[in-house]
Amino acid sequence: MRGRATLATLIILLVVLLDQALKIWIKTHFYLGEDLKIFPWFHLYFIENNGMAFGMEFGSKLALTLFRIVAVALLIWYIAKIHSLKTVPRGYVVCLAFVTAGAAGNIFDCVFYGMIFNNPFPPQIASLFPEAGGYAPVFFGRVVDMLYFPLFSFVWPSWIPGVGGQEFLFFQPIFNLADAAISCGIITLVIFYHRYIISPKALAQLPERNFD
Repeated sequence: MRGRATLATLIILLVVLLDQALKIWIKTHFYLGEDLKIFPWFHLYFIENNGMAFGMEFGSKLALTLFRIVAVALLIWYIAKIHSLKTVPRGYVVCLAFVTAGAAGNIFDCVFYGMIFNNPFPPQIASLFPEAGGYAPVFFGRVVDMLYFPLFSFVWPSWIPGVGGQEFLFFQPIFNLADAAISCGIITLVIFYHRYIISPKALAQLPERNFD
């Protein structure tokens, strides 16, 4: 069972490190709004946002950042409580680790990026640890997004009310590795492990199975 704890720790560290490395590289090599076409269906498109995953806005910036910190702390506590239970499959712990890593990755942006980056007008590129200081106080940094997948588009038939004649593009949201980790973790949890989304005490009372 120690292997589960090690695996969860490695997933969290690896996702956070890769997420932050990509964000810092984008921030220091792209100007805000720059769009680099890698393939017709994949772009690196640098944007920033104050909200939740995929650029959504929700509540105040400070409240959202504090909520993320509390959520990560609770997820780490939960993983520590259940990782050794024989009633819990390894995949459930892995999914929780991805969700935790994604939430933690976006916390770094919110807490530190406002202090360690400036925010020049395009086409100037941001500097890391600028002499004049950052663009925002602690907890008020903006989340860096860059992954854009415009997979396909079509025009709605003119006879459809409301959207007729308009172009529809899939997939429009721009996101980062942390968002992807959260989404993949949650989707897999809901599809395959929803019966395990209960308290550690309730998990301990489930019938034991050989999950390892």
